Amino acid sequence: MSTVQRIARNTGILFIAQILIYVIGFFSVAYTARYLGAANYGIIAFALAFTAIFAILADIGLSYLMMREVARDKSLASKYILNIGVMKIVLVSITFGLIALTVNLMGYPHQTITVVYVIGLYVIFNSFNGMFYSIFQAHERMEYISIAQVLNAALILAGIILAIKHSFSVVEFGWIYFLATAVTLVYSLVIMRWKFPSALRWPPRRIEMDWGLCKQILKQAWPFALTSIFVMIYYYISTVMLSKMKGEEVVGWYNAAFRLMQLPLVLTVVFNTAIFPVMAQFSVSSRVSLEFTYQRYFKYMLLLGIPIGVGVTLVSDQFILLIFGKGYEPAIITLQILIWSVVFILLSGVFGRLIESLNKQVIATVICGIGALLNVVLNLLLIPRYSYTGAAASMVATEFAVLLLAGIFCFRLGYGISVKGIARDGSKAILASMLMGGFVWYFKGFNRIVPLIILAVLIYFLLIWLFKFFDRDDINIIKQIIRSFRKAS
Repeated sequence: MSTVQRIARNTGILFIAQILIYVIGFFSVAYTARYLGAANYGIIAFALAFTAIFAILADIGLSYLMMREVARDKSLASKYILNIGVMKIVLVSITFGLIALTVNLMGYPHQTITVVYVIGLYVIFNSFNGMFYSIFQAHERMEYISIAQVLNAALILAGIILAIKHSFSVVEFGWIYFLATAVTLVYSLVIMRWKFPSALRWPPRRIEMDWGLCKQILKQAWPFALTSIFVMIYYYISTVMLSKMKGEEVVGWYNAAFRLMQLPLVLTVVFNTAIFPVMAQFSVSSRVSLEFTYQRYFKYMLLLGIPIGVGVTLVSDQFILLIFGKGYEPAIITLQILIWSVVFILLSGVFGRLIESLNKQVIATVICGIGALLNVVLNLLLIPRYSYTGAAASMVATEFAVLLLAGIFCFRLGYGISVKGIARDGSKAILASMLMGGFVWYFKGFNRIVPLIILAVLIYFLLIWLFKFFDRDDINIIKQIIRSFRKAS
């Protein structure tokens, strides 16, 4: 199977799975937000954001590092699982202790603290899931990751429906997340024993702990850990700061928009997960192939990002009212602002995967550290005066700054993006997006959101084709992808 076909297969599997996950998640968020109301939904949203910031300490980049190294040498899987697994037991204990200590010191009500405890357990179990996902990803068996994630999402939705039927409290809603991820962890263990028996040997005493390897892993992992911590800070610190400065209802409004903003990020998850192992291999085998993959990746993210920004800005009011209903009107302007951070995330993700595939994760750490600091400062300046819209503006400004910094560092590493190429491809994508936006603006009054979106997507890609956005190399890639899907079917 060729590189393009492998990427196409994995991307297709992940894309289908992520669509299912986000469709299921769509109903989960809608049901939860409508049932709990903005204030109680704000408690759940705060707990998820607060624990997400600490969740990195339960992994400190170990899973990501394991995925990269096992992708290069599959025989290392069992050794990494044992050593990293032992390290994780220590890390999750420290993480939960820090979560409990911090939330109590911050003086939150008892109900909120209890929800944070429960979601903290969910974070710990999910950390072990991430370790097994890394092995699946390293072997480019994305279907196992996809099944696990769909299973987890489906269990959460089923739990939410049951909770609403039996009038659960907000604390009981928190237990749904924990139980879902516990079942998913059992699934991951079964798949590891069934499909990768050499990687999960039992009993573990057959493999000795390698303390030298542990030391080496920690030395290599800390940049990944700091990077992830910084990313979590500038993703979720707005929710925490809004909670302290403006209250739980405002957190509910902001997170209604934030959850919808995350839907298009399925593209980042899919492409990053499928392409990064390939880029990691090319980084040690073929600079030409790495450059080609990197350049095309940026071009396609440009193709997808701009119309998402334009389209969602125009229909955000219909999205919010349809999904969350009355009481969430303030989330409309928040979504119109936040969606532009998605455009910058899609593009900066390309630079990020290149930097990490070149083992320059320290650079990624510096960039994300600057982003985290900038976001905190902007939130301190804007939230007191502009509340949730200030938090949204802070997110967009931060993502734009991260994109610029990442592009500059990649250029200095010798992997620049052609300004002429950006101007050419970007102008075509912008023009097609504007024309598509005109269509959406004219027909949005008919209140048929789903047909409108489908037609808008078709119009956009028709215009892209007419504007000759795709060159000969792109057409060859598309043909290979189509052939790979035909073979897979």
